[in-house]
Amino acid sequence: MSTTTCQVVGFLLSILGLAGCITATGMDMWSTQDLYDSPVTSVFQYEGLWRSCVRQSSGFTECRPFFTILGLPAMLQAVRALMIVGIVLGAIGLLVSIFALKCIRIGSMEDSAKANMTLTSGIMFIISGLCAIAGVSVFANMLVTNFWMSTANMYSGMGGMVQTVQTRYTFGSALFVGWVAGGLTLIGGVMMCIACRGLAPHETTYRAVSYHASGPNVAYKAGGMKASPGFGPTTKNKKIYDGGARTEDEVQSHPSKYDYV
Repeated sequence: MSTTTCQVVGFLLSILGLAGCITATGMDMWSTQDLYDSPVTSVFQYEGLWRSCVRQSSGFTECRPFFTILGLPAMLQAVRALMIVGIVLGAIGLLVSIFALKCIRIGSMEDSAKANMTLTSGIMFIISGLCAIAGVSVFANMLVTNFWMSTANMYSGMGGMVQTVQTRYTFGSALFVGWVAGGLTLIGGVMMCIACRGLAPHETTYRAVSYHASGPNVAYKAGGMKASPGFGPTTKNKKIYDGGARTEDEVQSHPSKYDYV
């Protein structure tokens, strides 16, 4: 898969995931009434993160918002916070990813800048998807705990012979929407991070060339530089040029016109 395709697919999956997170947060059916052992079926109750609703058999539905914050369970408040943080991070990542798309050129933006923006948006999408999955999972765990506690209380009277009327809640459709949306956002973020590697410019390697100052112990050749191994008063220093090897005495015996300047 090419870099552009991977980036666009991750961008589209992240958009779908973010839209699903927003939809799941606003839905009212996070928990629905379990009608399996309920003797009253004319009333159906369900709750969300922001309000509780009652639907009658005639089709009339009445919803009542939660007018309190401190009076709500701590787990419900934590789920609210996780979903809101996930939506905010996903929205910021969406804005960053729009400018990071390879098919969109804004001014003289370099590929390295687009690679960094793609990586940033991918990390934000990953965190957003994890927040959504964590929030939905915490709420589902709370429902499972309350369900089995309610079931135990229903059959606790007179050795389990008398069943008390108690409302039990089970998974609502919003939980499944949140799980799918969080997974899409997470996958989209991972694909954006993978696309970042293709957008980063490749580093060019250059040969390292060392230069040495010419001195009395340095001999020059056409193929490069080589240090003379001779050290001491008995060693004659020589310079080798492209035209042929000549000693310093021979060079000095034939002065050039530049020597008199």
